[in-house]
Amino acid sequence: MWLVQPLLRRKLRRRGQAEPGYLEAVQERFGYYQKPSHVGGDVGDGAGNLGGYVWVHAVSFGETRTTAILLAALRRQIPGMRLLLTHGTATGRAEGARLLQPGDVQAWQPWDSAGAVQRFLQHFEPRIGILMETEIWPNLVDRCRRAHIPLVLANARLSEKSLRQAERIPFLAHPAYSGLYAAWAQAEHDAQRLKALGAPVEGIFGNIKFDAAPDAFKLQQGRDWRLCWRAQHAATVFRPVVMLASAREGEELMLLQEIKRKMAETPAAKAQAASEAGAFWGASGQPQWLIVPRHPQRFDEVAALVRAQGFSVSRRSAWVEGPETNAAADVWIGDSLGEMALYYGLADMALLGGSFAELGGQNLIEAAACGCPVLMGPSTFNFAEAAHLAEAAGAARRVTGMQQALQAVEEWQQAPQALAAAAAAGPAFANAHRGAAEKTAKAVAAILAR
Repeated sequence: MWLVQPLLRRKLRRRGQAEPGYLEAVQERFGYYQKPSHVGGDVGDGAGNLGGYVWVHAVSFGETRTTAILLAALRRQIPGMRLLLTHGTATGRAEGARLLQPGDVQAWQPWDSAGAVQRFLQHFEPRIGILMETEIWPNLVDRCRRAHIPLVLANARLSEKSLRQAERIPFLAHPAYSGLYAAWAQAEHDAQRLKALGAPVEGIFGNIKFDAAPDAFKLQQGRDWRLCWRAQHAATVFRPVVMLASAREGEELMLLQEIKRKMAETPAAKAQAASEAGAFWGASGQPQWLIVPRHPQRFDEVAALVRAQGFSVSRRSAWVEGPETNAAADVWIGDSLGEMALYYGLADMALLGGSFAELGGQNLIEAAACGCPVLMGPSTFNFAEAAHLAEAAGAARRVTGMQQALQAVEEWQQAPQALAAAAAAGPAFANAHRGAAEKTAKAVAAILAR
């Protein structure tokens, strides 16, 4: 890890060309800090005061949004808490800056060499470390154990694939997982896999993401925009807004090619009528397609891809009072951050990004909480439990690939009552599984009290 530091620096320079955030405070990644660490107060645990930061590591944007939910519960349980928040990606750090309060600090996760980790711990002297979901690093765990800093894994998940990968390097994986102070799993199967690697699993708390409340203003704004758009495009058939949510590289092309394939299947006369009516597939109204890429650095790339495939484009960044109404576009691009609630409100249904490529799927809980029915591809190992529960509750449907997904779009389009039932099932499903954040915060407070 020490020897490959030059490769990390080169990678950061390259990433920084597209995302300048990666060029910020690079030396922090190696345990060197310009500003002195000062807690500025004690950490109260409800029973007494303990000095030092409560350190939370949220590697990327998704984990940081989950951390926001946990932090609210931690601040209730630990009055006067001072937060040390670390990240690994530029989007995570940018999102995390919004969570800081006076006395809190933010830094990059130290590169996992013994020296960098040691300097990080000596500089900040955290009272406890909370790793979110999957972030296990051997040197980090080892140095925290030596320094008697309890390091816990919260909202912990471990897929079968990750377990197999870890078992290939048991001399690193087993000491790293067994060196944790505690782990709180999302589901029973996560707990069993973590235990197989030696992790001290002390509870199955559920998924903290269920505790997220959608931005009510953004959600209503999206719904209002959908109603306004539909009124301005009055038609005799139902034209749903269909979103590819948090799309990953390759999935946009899958969708566009499948749309073109369906267009080609339409008989010539019907296709001409459909074209005149602004519809892709004959008797059914053309869905309005909305693509929201997972990573902001791909916004321009995806817009160019859509145009290259022969579709017209309208981008969220160009909207003032909702989707463009004067010049209709085949595909809308959601090129903004922090507006997923708006997009879920705007959409009648969503295709789950990351599930059509072999990437394990993105967060479907937010879609369900917003009342947006989900069509999931075959790869959902990142949210296996949530995907199973959502399907059982009727808030989501499983499809084998993009072709079957578009068939399901047509089925829901032709059965509005079934679509409405799936939409209503989403919030009920999300509400039924809340509580993980409060359980985690109480467990952290109990460790601090000890």
